[in-house]
Amino acid sequence: MRRQERTPAWLAKKINCERPNVYYIFRQKSINSDMLMRISRALNHNFFLHYIKEYEEGEE
Repeated sequence: MRRQERTPAWLAKKINCERPNVYYIFRQKSINSDMLMRISRALNHNFFLHYIKEYEEGEE
């Protein structure tokens, strides 16, 4: 978000939630896949790729 100069209010609007919920999401240790997909689309970044890399590294 910082690199794209986006605000929590902007993200909240894009993922269809209230701004305080964005801060709640940021504080969580984990996130459900539906929310991760919505955030990925809003920020035009596939966050699932980070999990794929972690999964593949764990397979060795």
